[in-house]
This record gives sequence, C-alpha cells and structure tokens, in this order.
Amino acid sequence: MFVHSSAVVDIGASIGNGSKIWHFTHIMGSASIGENCSIGQNCFIGENVVIGDNVKIQNNVSVFEGVEIEDNVFVGPSVVFTNVVKPRSAFPTNKVYKKTMVKYGSTIGANSTVICGNTIGKHSMVGAGSVVNKEVEQYSLVVGNPIRIIDWLGEAGQSLKIIGNEALDLNNGKKYKAIYKDDQIIKIEEL
Repeated sequence: MFVHSSAVVDIGASIGNGSKIWHFTHIMGSASIGENCSIGQNCFIGENVVIGDNVKIQNNVSVFEGVEIEDNVFVGPSVVFTNVVKPRSAFPTNKVYKKTMVKYGSTIGANSTVICGNTIGKHSMVGAGSVVNKEVEQYSLVVGNPIRIIDWLGEAGQSLKIIGNEALDLNNGKKYKAIYKDDQIIKIEEL
C-alpha cells in the first residue's frame, strides 16, 4: 500500500494491499478500499463507501456515502456522484442517502454526473460528460443528457457482433443473448 504524504487517511479506514492513494486525497474513517486500487489526486472517499478490488478512480472525484463500487471499475477524471435527490441547505436529510451501485467491470467517462439511486450495470460504459439519470443496462454504452444507449459492448469494451438474438464478443469468443422490445435491443444477457 502507498499513501502520498499529502493525503489524509482517517483512523479506521480500510485500504487493501497494493492500493495507492495519491496527492491531496481524503479517505474517511469508515471507508473500505479493496486491493490494487488507485485513488487519484484530489479525491474524496466518504463515510461507509465500499470500493472493490482493482478499481481505478482518476483525479478530482468525490465518492460520497451511499455509493458502492464493485471490482475492476474505472472512474474517469472529475466524475460527480450525488447522494441526495433534492438537496436543500435549510432542510438537511439527516444522512438518509440514496444507494448508487457501480457494477463489476464498468467504466464511467470523464466529467460524467451520476444521479443517486441508480445502478450502472456490469461491463457497461458511460461516455464522457454524460448524466446518468436512470439505470444503465449491463453491457450497454450510454451517452448524453439524459443518457441513451448507442451500442452494446463486450467485457473489453469492444462492440458486440449482433445477429438476430445472438451476440458475440469477438475479443474473447463469449456468447450472449440479445433481448428485444419493439424491434430494439433492450438488454444483453449472458448465456
């Protein structure tokens, strides 16, 4: 484990073997960070946040209470996570936060905003600058404000080859099932 001398790691924080905490980052005391993670410069990891193994969080990201990040996730620079739907200074929430899940192997592009209470599905990708205002389907590539699906991806982030109800990851040969509604793919499921 490496913690830069300018970082603040509060007593009680759990940081796994091989993880690196970079310049001017603050890790709160009840946060849990897995093994082989990289938490970039000027980040904040809030109370009760759980971060899995091999997670890369780039510079200027605040991960607030209510967010859980599974293994092998990439969070781009300046991504914003929220944890209250309708914040008001004069009417505090008394630490009642909406749960946000970032599932295994997903990517969130630089400068995206993740509205709390949503799940970013396994192996999905959120394009840079997007606003995640609803669930992100697993294996989908979403972009925009509000987000919309523009492609379906395999585990390595390459487009799936889709013919009818079958989808193939050309990178590793893995096969999937494409689920349709009104002639549009709405979901990719593992076989």
